[in-house]
Amino acid sequence: MATRKRVGKRRGAPKRASKREPFVLPSDYHPSEAEDFMNPLQREYFRQKLVAWRSEILTESSQTIMNLREDTGQEPDSGDRASIESGRIIELRTRDRERKLLAKIDSALQRIEDGSYGYCEETGDPIGLSRLEARPVATLAIDAQERHERMEKTYNDD
Repeated sequence: MATRKRVGKRRGAPKRASKREPFVLPSDYHPSEAEDFMNPLQREYFRQKLVAWRSEILTESSQTIMNLREDTGQEPDSGDRASIESGRIIELRTRDRERKLLAKIDSALQRIEDGSYGYCEETGDPIGLSRLEARPVATLAIDAQERHERMEKTYNDD
């Protein structure tokens, strides 16, 4: 019988899950530090949070498309046209940021499926529940994120 070699795994990272376990999350559930980190309830909690966030972004995006299609009329006043165009540009920038966020959400959902969600990509250490609550798409623990930002600032200052 062949054994699987662990390639590219960092210390502390969990084994990859083959399939998501089907179960119902209690309606009053909130992750706690007293639980095992990234237990099935926590994974399901964050999965549902990410799916809801993704759905909200897609709904807003659809609404923006509908609004842009409806508001194609010509405004006679150049000031009004400029104001409308500025609003459209801001809206489109927001949607572009959300498009990038959708990719991060999809990546986080994939990490939940493969069992690597909640663990720092750099160190393999747990990211922490409070950080994941604030930023469910986080891929780095706070220390690793700070190091990354310091390095980025150092290179950008040159």
